[in-house]
Amino acid sequence: MKFSMKVLVMLTAAMFLTSGLAIAGPEKDPLKARVPADKRAKAKKNKSPYGKKSKDASPEVIAEGKAIFAGKGTCVNCHGPLGDGKGKAGAVLNPGPRDFTNCKFHKKRKEGELMWIIKNGSVGTGMVPTYSSNH
Repeated sequence: MKFSMKVLVMLTAAMFLTSGLAIAGPEKDPLKARVPADKRAKAKKNKSPYGKKSKDASPEVIAEGKAIFAGKGTCVNCHGPLGDGKGKAGAVLNPGPRDFTNCKFHKKRKEGELMWIIKNGSVGTGMVPTYSSNH
């Protein structure tokens, strides 16, 4: 009787974990705006102080960004080391983390929106405010 109870508990736990992971995973709508509508226009106008395009950023700025992504910003935990949304912690989020390798995403969203989300978080997702302007 004890053996069958252990098996039942293990099967129940496995079903719970499997069903929990089944609802998590990739973002369902990668092009959806995450900045609230009433703040989006202002956010879109924000520009990076490092240049008009990321390719204009200095190697030092790129290194600092990578250090924040992989270190104190903890971005890598959910977005993964490649920025593809496949981080270990992101596997249980619903919706899943943004896939920054999606070219369509970059054509649709503006850098000011990304900066707004980093500063303020993203309602309805696991993205919390992670980086303030005084760092």
